[in-house]
Amino acid sequence: MRTAAARSLVAADLPYRVCMHTVAVLALDHVVAADLATPIEVFGRARLADGRRPYRVLVCAVAPQVAGDAFTLIAPHGLETLPEADTIIVPGCSEQAGPPASEVLDALRAAAGAGTRIASICVGAFTLAAAGLLDGLSATTHWAAAPQLAAMFPRVEVKPDVLYVDNGQILTSAGAAASLDLCLHLIRRDFGSAVAAASARLSVVPLEREGGQAQFIVHAQPAVPRGSLLEPALSWIEDNLAQEVTLAEMALRCGMSGRTFSRRFREQTGTTPLQWVLRARVRRAQFLLETTDHGVERVAAQAGFGSATAFRDRFKRVVGVTPQSYRSSFRTNASTP
Repeated sequence: MRTAAARSLVAADLPYRVCMHTVAVLALDHVVAADLATPIEVFGRARLADGRRPYRVLVCAVAPQVAGDAFTLIAPHGLETLPEADTIIVPGCSEQAGPPASEVLDALRAAAGAGTRIASICVGAFTLAAAGLLDGLSATTHWAAAPQLAAMFPRVEVKPDVLYVDNGQILTSAGAAASLDLCLHLIRRDFGSAVAAASARLSVVPLEREGGQAQFIVHAQPAVPRGSLLEPALSWIEDNLAQEVTLAEMALRCGMSGRTFSRRFREQTGTTPLQWVLRARVRRAQFLLETTDHGVERVAAQAGFGSATAFRDRFKRVVGVTPQSYRSSFRTNASTP
């Protein structure tokens, strides 16, 4: 295995000495195709300024034949190849996969103990967590799987609203698209921004994206049982977001005092009436940004925010990006005059 010094080439050294960096991509049964393909393509296509390949990519598996959900592949390398790697990438697996085999977890622990850099893609974080490699660390995964990761592995600090987390030796990334961000980040760490930028152009993506996973999460309200005493208030809120919404008015719709309404509301939704209204306003703003040409001031007014400044601040805190950036990413072809 190469020493840390051999792995950490500084940009100034690149014209004079380049040690090819070996990336082992671990293909487990029911591997997610996109998670597997992205590191193979991104690292395999990377080039230095003089055209040389800085990475050697190996696909490794427990057994030569790997069963995917819609395909079968032949992996040319086994787990015994992992000690050769400078970086190990662990893609996610579908829900059809069972717990990781003990030999996989042992191999990952041994690699980590030897100083090998290990990164997961999407729900591949569950494999790293099962090996104990995320204990005491921050980590991320696909936002939809983040609550499960936190519940199963309480020693892991799960961050559901970022694209990737770099702990130095151990890294994790969010959903499949975030694997591109992670791979480009690793290339920049290894060979500098110029090589990473060229790789980003080949993948037709920006080297850095604004915001995190929060912009891709559907900010749905907590479910309220059908026939709930809160339904009159919730329906009224949705119809009157552009107006002032007070606790007294909401409570009146349900025939309760303000104190009783607040208590019942938290019991049934897990949040406060004010937070519910703010979320509803953000969701209304997202819809308007996606489907209309309205300016920020008009969107703010229609969603019930007191000012464009307050709207921008709340939207950025909840969604993770500015209203304009959100519109640029999610604008539909149809628009409303």
